[in-house]
Amino acid sequence: MARTSVTFHSAGIEIAAHLYVPDAPAADGPLPALVVGHPGTGVKEQTSGTYARLMAERGFVTLAFDAAYQGESGGLPRGLEDPAQRVEDFKAAVSYLTTRPEADADRIGLLGVCASGGYSLAATGGDHRVRAVATVCTAEPARQFRYGADGTQDPAVFQTLLDAAAQARTKAARGEDPGVLTMFPETAEQAGALGGQHGVEGWEYYCGPRGHHERSAKFLAWESIDRMASSDVFHSVPLIGPRPMLQILGERAVTAWMGLEAHRRATGPAEIHWIKGASHVDLYDKREYIDLAIDRLADYFGTNLNK
Repeated sequence: MARTSVTFHSAGIEIAAHLYVPDAPAADGPLPALVVGHPGTGVKEQTSGTYARLMAERGFVTLAFDAAYQGESGGLPRGLEDPAQRVEDFKAAVSYLTTRPEADADRIGLLGVCASGGYSLAATGGDHRVRAVATVCTAEPARQFRYGADGTQDPAVFQTLLDAAAQARTKAARGEDPGVLTMFPETAEQAGALGGQHGVEGWEYYCGPRGHHERSAKFLAWESIDRMASSDVFHSVPLIGPRPMLQILGERAVTAWMGLEAHRRATGPAEIHWIKGASHVDLYDKREYIDLAIDRLADYFGTNLNK
């Protein structure tokens, strides 16, 4: 298997990506291909790269990319979480794969992890080039900010964030530094006080040696908040049918309610595959759970991209 650094453009922004190509005989012709998206504030060298590499080992051409405004990709302000742009990034990645001789343009699927799970569903709904979509620990940033990871957050919290986002826009208009929204506290203990075990695991992954990467910014530009206020990427889920949709969720994931909501909106073949004992973050990096997910993903895409 070979990994190559490549770039393509999404709405005028240069996107950095890693292309993984299996060691397949040339006589086999172009192979089925997958676009793989990363969790929020993540980068292609973390979870999405792991899934892209493992799926390439199963015979798929895979493309793991950094979202616009994040990682090695272009775009200002840095750390912007723009739902519309994130959906466009997936579509632009599909366009790029259609130009690659190793990839079969008629056999392309999307695979999104966490935040990219929600965005991949929206991209599939609006892009008929996508034959099948799968997600791992589906999340949707707009819902998570409005309702919390477990869906029980006081609505006043998001109103406070919107106040801060409005103030940041005014500061920027006056030529002042608007600052950024820091996503994690200083310690795992503080993360646990704010978000329970889910918060601790997220801190360990992004801020500790478990999964830290220097280009994972761990902050958002403030204008991300009001952009998410008007976003609902699950709105496009009914457009996916009759194409298939698979969601892989951790049995212990407090975020699973978002995946269940997306599932209820499906109009075509839809499946939820539970990984026993796994939390949300466990599916980022723990191979005992990832390998179970990969087995199901390889079977699912092998079936639906070879019809």
